[in-house]
Amino acid sequence: MRFTALPILLLLLCLATPLSHAAVNEVEKLSEDVYFHEGEIRPSGHCNNGWIVFEDHVLVIDANFPSGARLIIPKIEAITDKPVRFTFDTHHHGDHAYGNQVWVDRGATPVAHENALVQMKKFETGLTGGPPGRWEDAAKNRQDLRESKLKPPSLLYRTAMIFDDGKHRVELLHFGTAHTQGDGWAWLPKERILFSGDACVNGPYNYTGDGHIGDWIKTLEAVKKLNPKTVCPGHGPRGGPELLDDQQTFFIALQDEVRKLSGKTPAQAEAAVPVIMATLKKNPRIARYAGNFLPAQVEKAYIEQGGQPFPKPDIPRK
Repeated sequence: MRFTALPILLLLLCLATPLSHAAVNEVEKLSEDVYFHEGEIRPSGHCNNGWIVFEDHVLVIDANFPSGARLIIPKIEAITDKPVRFTFDTHHHGDHAYGNQVWVDRGATPVAHENALVQMKKFETGLTGGPPGRWEDAAKNRQDLRESKLKPPSLLYRTAMIFDDGKHRVELLHFGTAHTQGDGWAWLPKERILFSGDACVNGPYNYTGDGHIGDWIKTLEAVKKLNPKTVCPGHGPRGGPELLDDQQTFFIALQDEVRKLSGKTPAQAEAAVPVIMATLKKNPRIARYAGNFLPAQVEKAYIEQGGQPFPKPDIPRK
């Protein structure tokens, strides 16, 4: 058989170029019956979703906001007529759990690690008869919340929960504190696909306010032992195991830079944020993680290393 130069060149280019990812708001089939959907961050605030089609039902990864849930429901129905029976909240934050009621109204049960419910009760004070919490605050700017109601997860696990129909196996795991105290991971050992929630993201989306950076680094180290082939983050495009490495490397570099601020006042540490930003941006491996959240990330690392909160701006009196 005779080959011309052009087909051989095209073949080499195909082998050398990674397959392109699906665009935002498009469904991507990762494996038989396993799907990934990258959510639109702005202006919708949607997280990423995944779903696994079992023999007689569907498991959805993350409930999203109500608007995000309503967006992907018809996309799931276009693939299968099997009902969604479970939605897995990877943690308690609104963009991953506030859509629970939408799924419950359709017959699904929200699942989460037990600490996700603990955190929800802490921050969603209305659940326990207290003053308005995060839901009410977010509802001021989100019509989809005003049209729904807060529904906490009702099926909880402590160490692991397993779904297995003989063909597909999904293990819901917990490795410790990272993005939150209740981070859950969905692991498909056969396909080596990992859904991480916001414990691993791909871009400048790391919110550290409810977690612990030092513990986060340790948790990622434990997760890396799964040796995943595909990592589906809570926000940003999917990738390979390098996402876990890059996420961890970013936090280690952040800690190293903040450690240089030892002995500095909170105001001096805050003033160093632009320098830290420039330093982190110089590393092409982690530059994409340094963004608008960096001042809060620096403050969090500074406090973890024994510092005090940054000074708050004065609020003018009327």
